Amino acid sequence: MLKIGLTGGIGSGKTTVAKVLEVLGVPVYYADDAAKQLMNTNEALKQQLISNFGKETYFENGELNRKHLAAIVFNSKEKLALLNSFVHPATIADAQEWFSKQTAPYVVKEAALLFESGTAEGLDYIIGVTAPLTIRLKRVMNRDHVPAEEVKRRMANQIDEQLKMKLCDFAVHNNEQQLLLPQVTALHNHLLQKAKEATL
Repeated sequence: MLKIGLTGGIGSGKTTVAKVLEVLGVPVYYADDAAKQLMNTNEALKQQLISNFGKETYFENGELNRKHLAAIVFNSKEKLALLNSFVHPATIADAQEWFSKQTAPYVVKEAALLFESGTAEGLDYIIGVTAPLTIRLKRVMNRDHVPAEEVKRRMANQIDEQLKMKLCDFAVHNNEQQLLLPQVTALHNHLLQKAKEATL
């Protein structure tokens, strides 16, 4: 079974590509969603966050106070790095457990910070989803209802788009000019062939 990474800058459309792959029958692990869930369910992780970011990090019902945490980490690279140093190991362990239960020819791990977190190690191939900055800005502003400055601040926490794409084995161009579905379908068939070759 091949392990494939799927990444891209904020607003690139990597989740859209992941959803297409799911429709094609590929199991997808959404690392960002898993991280959010683990911050609510993993007791050891919760205690680390409370110790470092205050008891206000969680509401009285035990749910994560996202606004409180975001206000701290998105204004400080050091605090964001600290948060990631707790969340990434928990997510990596969770992903490994998920991988061990899969039986498909290939599986996909979708993660925004695939390279930044060091979780690209151990993956067979990496797909990068790319889109022009203007399109990415517009998408995130519309999706999250935030101003351009906020989106740019989030983007600053990710490695440069061009550098990220150079580190990837395959590229999907989600630029509203090239059709997305034919690109993903062709890549899916290519990866199925690669998975078949790996078993020979």
